[in-house]
Amino acid sequence: MNLYFTEEHEMFRESFRDFLQKEVVPHIEKWEKTGTIERFIWKKFGEMGFFGIRYPEAYGGMNLDLFYTVIFLEELQKINSAGFAAAMWAHAYLAMTHLNAEGDERIKQDYLVPSISGDKIGALCITEPFGGSDVAGMRTTAEKKGDKYIINGSKTFITNGVYADYYVVAAKTNPEQGNKGISIFLVDTNLNGVSATKLDKLGWRASDTAEIAFDNVEIPLENLMGEEGKGFPYIMQHFALERLIMAINAHARAEYAIDYTIEYMSQREAFGKTINKFQALRHKMVEHATDVEHCKIFNYAAVDRLNKGEYVVKEATMAKLKSTKVADETIYSCLQFLGGYGYMEEYPLARLSRDSRLGPIGGGTSEILKEILSKMIIDKQNYKPAVKD
Repeated sequence: MNLYFTEEHEMFRESFRDFLQKEVVPHIEKWEKTGTIERFIWKKFGEMGFFGIRYPEAYGGMNLDLFYTVIFLEELQKINSAGFAAAMWAHAYLAMTHLNAEGDERIKQDYLVPSISGDKIGALCITEPFGGSDVAGMRTTAEKKGDKYIINGSKTFITNGVYADYYVVAAKTNPEQGNKGISIFLVDTNLNGVSATKLDKLGWRASDTAEIAFDNVEIPLENLMGEEGKGFPYIMQHFALERLIMAINAHARAEYAIDYTIEYMSQREAFGKTINKFQALRHKMVEHATDVEHCKIFNYAAVDRLNKGEYVVKEATMAKLKSTKVADETIYSCLQFLGGYGYMEEYPLARLSRDSRLGPIGGGTSEILKEILSKMIIDKQNYKPAVKD
């Protein structure tokens, strides 16, 4: 893949892979069991610069191209804890993306800088209990009163919801205006009226996913991020990056599953020969490998266009839709190839299967993505960026 990755990229991959093996992998089993990622690891990520990959040098970042982010995401998937990976990328690419794009200088100094250094953890709060993928249908409100906004409502499925020091919150400032009445706010998690309840999930066990409640939470007017009423287009614009992230995660975990399973097949014997000699298994595996490679090449091409400043909402949506489906199908087969061992927790496919299942759900369900694409492809609807990143 020299079309996209330079020698510097590959050096970064090696150093990040070594870091994960040394600093993260020894703790993964504990974090998967306890459901709590210890705070020290955020600081270590920050000290190594991993949270600042794509952010300006003025705030402690490295201002590197998006293919460093691709490497960051791929290597995180290959330690087989999508929950840990999600905690890291949700902080670095969901919450911090909004800080960088819509935050003023004060917010960048007070929140983006310590987020890059690993001293503060962020969470993005959009999804609601009654809304799901229907962002425009959110019920959380932010009412302006004097020199404050008063926030009331709830959010759910929020990654880092309990760990976080701050939330980037979408709320309606003008409920009667529908999606044109949504704004984005910065809310400290220690304020009166903020509460978080941890959720018990099928997969992503290491990550902290929460339901958040806001009960008459007072924040200063200057905690409005960007322009009032522009929240919906801000969210939609950044969804392109989020969907590409989830597409990259999908092809990376599918590759991990294939690599592991091929190695297993080369050692496992049945009927006097290793099972990698059985045509039915061999042909099924190469079908999956072909599908994953197609996804990876498409995903890289979309990243390349986004890296050049193009608005790739259609391609990102296609990437997530297809890659998460392919990953699920691939991992399902890989578990089957292991037979009974695939169902055992001590083998990686059990966790990988649970973790992968969130792919077609999070960041917009596959059903919603199909309707978005229908509007673009069939109805010829044209989406344009709200702001320039």
